Amino acid sequence: MSPTLQQTFEAWITPLMIGGLIIFMCFIIWDLAKKSDAGRFGTIMLFIVLGAGMLGYVLKVVITWALEGGIGG
Repeated sequence: MSPTLQQTFEAWITPLMIGGLIIFMCFIIWDLAKKSDAGRFGTIMLFIVLGAGMLGYVLKVVITWALEGGIGG
């Protein structure tokens, strides 16, 4: 049974849109650091603390992919 056009579209567009959202959130963090004059250390801390949620999501996707047989077949 072949996937429908909608399933194929969803399989391609979901990772692209989530990736775009992550890039946009990185821009928001950078802009927040710049507008608040956070300095180098403050900017690094903002990216670590606020980026931890994004990193958690990416790790969840990678671990799920690996457990579903993505590595080695």
